[in-house]
Amino acid sequence: MNLRGNPAGAGRSTSTGRRFDVVLLLIVILLVILGLIMVYSAAFQLVDGDPGYYLKRQMLWAVLGFALLVVTSRLDYRLWQQFALPIMALSLLSLIAVLLVGHRGISAQSWFGAGSIQPSEFAKLAFIVYIAAWLASKGDKIRHVTYGLVPFGILLGMVTGLILLQPDLGTALLIVGTAVAMFFIAGAEPAQLLIGFIVAAPTLYLVIIRSEHALQRLEVFLRPATDPQGAGYQVRGVLSGLLAGGLTGRGLGAGTQKLIPPYLYHTDTILSVIGEELGLLGCLVVMGLFLFLAYRGLLISFRSPDAFATLAAFGISCWILFQAIIHVGGNTANLPFTGITLPFVSYGGSSLTMCLAGVGVLLSISRATVERKLTPSASFAFGRRHRRPRVSSARRSTRTEKRRSR
Repeated sequence: MNLRGNPAGAGRSTSTGRRFDVVLLLIVILLVILGLIMVYSAAFQLVDGDPGYYLKRQMLWAVLGFALLVVTSRLDYRLWQQFALPIMALSLLSLIAVLLVGHRGISAQSWFGAGSIQPSEFAKLAFIVYIAAWLASKGDKIRHVTYGLVPFGILLGMVTGLILLQPDLGTALLIVGTAVAMFFIAGAEPAQLLIGFIVAAPTLYLVIIRSEHALQRLEVFLRPATDPQGAGYQVRGVLSGLLAGGLTGRGLGAGTQKLIPPYLYHTDTILSVIGEELGLLGCLVVMGLFLFLAYRGLLISFRSPDAFATLAAFGISCWILFQAIIHVGGNTANLPFTGITLPFVSYGGSSLTMCLAGVGVLLSISRATVERKLTPSASFAFGRRHRRPRVSSARRSTRTEKRRSR
């Protein structure tokens, strides 16, 4: 598909006034609309006197999120690279501030106000932008331990360390997974990833055994039937909802599992509501939309004109896809339950607005994509071709296309 809407200009970079990826935007709009419907269905009985309380709040966040999407999609994506350092500094300051003056929820001190603003959501996008700029500036040096792995590990450790102090293990693991994927695509050697895993595994083990909440969730994942009325109540509840829905579901608004305390089904277990009311087919549609969204994001990354754009688009696509996978895995007992929301769908203002802002950056990059055929020498060459970074072909293709256009 021609993302630029200009067939005559094939093979050239588009200008910022050209067409963005409309298909990607339509997927996101569908997910947000579905999310508003499911938030209302899951939570309309939770507040006496105002059945639309959570829906109204989510709609306000959606309006703000789409406003951010419009702004970020109209900005030249190169501005993110120029301001990556102050953006990252602001994110670190907000993570420190929430530890000092933040609101403490059931198990974590992660919000400002009464659970309204969550700095770790902003940190996801900020860290992707900063890491993309940092990796793009390193070039071939990324393969050297002193220039690549060590500073990368320090940067990642600072951000995840602050998030783990809240504690929020799910978000920390999501950021680690996204950053490692970006590091590999930037040209890191498999040996570097192995060294990083050897160092990180004991650290993760210590974090889990020192966190009663994380340890309990891991035990429930490994032995879900040992305490179904106690620690395993959440897993039992979400699985009951999914099983009750069958193939086609009980019907929109007809679910009953959402009425069982602690009434969290509009947030981190909303897939269970979808499964009970829309059935397996509804869940498959949702997962299909996320896979298609990731495909469009990776296509934008592949066609990006420079290394920063390639890495930023790849990182944003991985963030949204990985978060959806973790949510689905937790709601189906295939992964330990982390409390992570389903992007665009679950109730939560910070998550919704930052995901929409991230999509705006993707759309901005899509306005500058170049048409490039899927060949073995394309941007995502996972092998070690002549020891070049895996994103280097984007820059080489752009130079070649410019020479041909002269």
